Amino acid sequence: MLELVARSLADTQAVAGALAALVRSGDVLVLAGEMGAGKTAFTKAFAAALGVTEPVTSPTFTLVHTYDTGRLPVHHADLYRLGTMHEVADLGLAEMAEDRGVVLVEWGDVASAAFGDHLELTLVTDLDDDDARSIVVRPVGPAWATRWSAVTESLAAWCPPC
Repeated sequence: MLELVARSLADTQAVAGALAALVRSGDVLVLAGEMGAGKTAFTKAFAAALGVTEPVTSPTFTLVHTYDTGRLPVHHADLYRLGTMHEVADLGLAEMAEDRGVVLVEWGDVASAAFGDHLELTLVTDLDDDDARSIVVRPVGPAWATRWSAVTESLAAWCPPC
């Protein structure tokens, strides 16, 4: 587990870009945090780092948006309005990841068991600074084990001390 400090929106975007450089087809990133913690801002920067050229918007009411213009298809899901694991399963997020894409799931911590191996990011706002965030990065399952040293190295600038 890594505990990062992002002192600004630019830092949060840079963390997203660093992780985007490491993702592979089939990866799932679960984004947790309260309303306004920066989950969608993180996803926008992540998608941009993968080369997505279209506007990335919150899928709160549509549940999933797919962007195909980057290095990998990006599937952006939001589970905020879902009430059951059956509804989560019906979205087919695992199948989306297997189809050459990467999946980012906002509010995904409520259903993390459904995603198998994934990278969980918990964003927490700083009460004294609206632009600052702590970001806890935690691998779940063995899929990230072989890349963990690369993750640690690429995020070292925001990890005091790792």
